[in-house]
This record gives sequence, C-alpha cells and structure tokens, in this order.
Amino acid sequence: MPGTRYMTLQRHIIEGERRHPEATGELSALLSDLSLAAKVISLEVNKAGLVDIVGFTDDTNVHGEQVKKLDIFAHEMLIRAMDHGGHLCVMASEEEENIIHIPRKHQIGKYVLLFDPLDGSSNIDANVSIGTIFSIYKRVSPEHTPGTLEDCLQKGDKQVAAGYVVYGSSTIMVYTAGEGTHGFTLDPAFGEFLLSHESIQIPSQGKIYSLNEGNYKFWHPGLKRYIKYLQEDLNKPYSARYIGSMVADIHRNMLYGGIFMYPADARNPKGKLRLMYENNPMAFIIEQAGGRASDGKQRIMEIQPENLHERTPLYIGSKEDVLMVEKFLAEAEVLSAPG
Repeated sequence: MPGTRYMTLQRHIIEGERRHPEATGELSALLSDLSLAAKVISLEVNKAGLVDIVGFTDDTNVHGEQVKKLDIFAHEMLIRAMDHGGHLCVMASEEEENIIHIPRKHQIGKYVLLFDPLDGSSNIDANVSIGTIFSIYKRVSPEHTPGTLEDCLQKGDKQVAAGYVVYGSSTIMVYTAGEGTHGFTLDPAFGEFLLSHESIQIPSQGKIYSLNEGNYKFWHPGLKRYIKYLQEDLNKPYSARYIGSMVADIHRNMLYGGIFMYPADARNPKGKLRLMYENNPMAFIIEQAGGRASDGKQRIMEIQPENLHERTPLYIGSKEDVLMVEKFLAEAEVLSAPG
C-alpha cells in the first residue's frame, strides 16, 4: 500500500505514456480531461436531494425514455469538458440521436469519444450507485477535418482506451489503455484520484450471477437451463446479486468474480444495452482484466456496428462463466433446430 497510496491517476497515465516513445501526450490529456468531468459529476451526484437536480425533466431521449435532470447535467458537463481540448474530432452520447461535432472555433484532433453520461440513472432518487462509461477510438477519416459517423461506428477491438466511473459510497474510476485494468478512488480531501486497484484480475470463475429474473418467462430456453444449473449446483449454488445499475453490478463482479447478463428475450430480440456506449467499453475493460464479454454467440468487440444506438445482448464477467452460458445457449439452439 505505501508504494501505491499516492499514485495519482495523472501520474499513472504519464508513466504509461513514457513506455511508448511514439506517444504524443494527446491520449493522456484526454483521460485527464475525463477525470476532471468525473469529479464535477461526482460532486453533483453527492448533492442530489439537496439541490433541484433529481427527478425527471419533461423530455424523452432518443430511446423514448424519460430523461432525468442529472442525466442532462452529466451529458452537458462531458461535452463542455471535452469539446475544446483539441484532442477530439467528434463525440457521440447515449442521450443524443446524432454525432456531436466539435465547434469550428476549436482545434480538431485525432480521437473519437463515445459515452453514456449516467448509467443506471433510474436509481438516482433511491441513492443507489450509478456511473459514467466512456470509450475512445482513433479517427479513420482524414485528419484536420470534422469527424464523421464512420469514425464512431468502429468495432470495439479498435478502442484505444475505455473506462467507467462509479458514483457510490466512494467515487471510483476504472480505466484501461490496453495495458491492464486499473482502478482509482477519489480522495475528497485532496480532490485527486489515487490508485486503489492496480492491475485488476477478475477470477476465472465466480459464484455470483446478475440479471433481472423478473423477465424469466421471456428468456431463451438455454438461458433458463443455465440459471437452473447455477441455482442447483450441489456443491455451492451461485448467489444472485442484481443492483440494476450495470456499472455497479459489473464492477462488483470484476472484483469478486461472476457474470452479468442482459439477454435478448421475446420482447427485445436484440437486448436493451447499447453496443457503442455500454457493451464495447465494458468488454474492453473486462477483457483487459482477464474476463470475457459475449452476445451469447460471438465476442462483443468483434461486432461491426451499423448505427450509433445499436443494441446487443450482453454476457460479461469471469471467463469460465461466460463460456458456460454460451455452451447452454448453443446446446439449446441445436435441440430446437428442425430435423
């Protein structure tokens, strides 16, 4: 602990940059700007209930969902924190139907930022942990020109960095730049993110499963069999733990081992989680910690997105647990196949 106690996020980013002589420092600056936005959002989340920032606005977002006031604050804060640094060519947000252009008065950079400003926001009023998720790519369009939709619609395996922030009993930022997954806890006394979880490794198999079992009757037969298998393990049945805030559920499972699932079902054949804003960044983070992320058939980060708000099923967490649910799903497909 003495060796990591005062390792700040900025210092950690810079030390990672030094291992790459070709680095320009732009990605480091981007991550630093994101950490500043996270601090401001954390401050507002902690004041929820004391100021007029809880509850709904009169609007709905692109997905037809009611918009929380804190959702809008987080969305606007991230845009204001990131649009003028000169490192981005375009952004996209779960709350915005179209891509977000960098104002012409600002310099255009070589990176692309996609984000979910406030995951789990339906839990805000109940004081349950919520979070911010972000994903960074290098642009594919010509440099020094405005970013395009093509820049945003890249496979997840093209990500150069991704992370999430959990606003809970403490504020924790977890990120990867392709060299492991690391967690930093915000020390309110210093106003700095300090290294608290170095080189996180998710157990290869866990004993926790997380999903909304209220949707059981709509599930794929293979998933139903898998859940029964977890519940009837003669040695030690798995424990069900479902917060309903994806960031919080996956963060817990990454530390303790387990699997988070948001499957497709009869009502939502493509699932409900968004590939670009939730599934890809969380998949990158989990894989860098030794885990696995799948849509039930293929690796999440190999899916070619077709639109900004594309949805996919998600099975993510300990590698052996995800492989096992894939096995149950595949076996059920064979059994149900004609002939």
